[in-house]
Amino acid sequence: MINRVVLVGRLTRDPEMKYTQSGIAVTRFTLACDRPFTGQDGKKEADFIDCVVWRKQAENVAQYLKKGHMAGVDGRLQISSYEGQDGQRRYRAEVVADSVRFLEPKGQSGQSQQSSSGWDASTERKSETPQSNFTSDPFSAGGKIDLSDDDLPF
Repeated sequence: MINRVVLVGRLTRDPEMKYTQSGIAVTRFTLACDRPFTGQDGKKEADFIDCVVWRKQAENVAQYLKKGHMAGVDGRLQISSYEGQDGQRRYRAEVVADSVRFLEPKGQSGQSQQSSSGWDASTERKSETPQSNFTSDPFSAGGKIDLSDDDLPF
């Protein structure tokens, strides 16, 4: 069986971290994920998806993510039920995150090295995405390249 969810969206509010009675960190947050189409009124629609993350990742998410920040979540869908105060059975769907990737904060596209390479909540280390230092096209010299068919690998 496969139960896999991959999301990219912006946090709708600051993450809320708590500790269980046994001292395990748990953080809850909601991602707003744009739908790939517009509604009948021509406006973009979004889904608001509840997410939960545990242990060290929970602490990192609570420390580094804030409302409006973009995040990528990889996890599984979990449906739980409980009885409401009115005696009715209620259901809750949430994504239990195995991995949370910190993407660019809102309004900082391309302005910092963090936003271009991202952060991984599971390790609290910067990802090793190589950064390009070219300011112009290095192949635009305009000169001819002398190649024979023997130089090609295919």
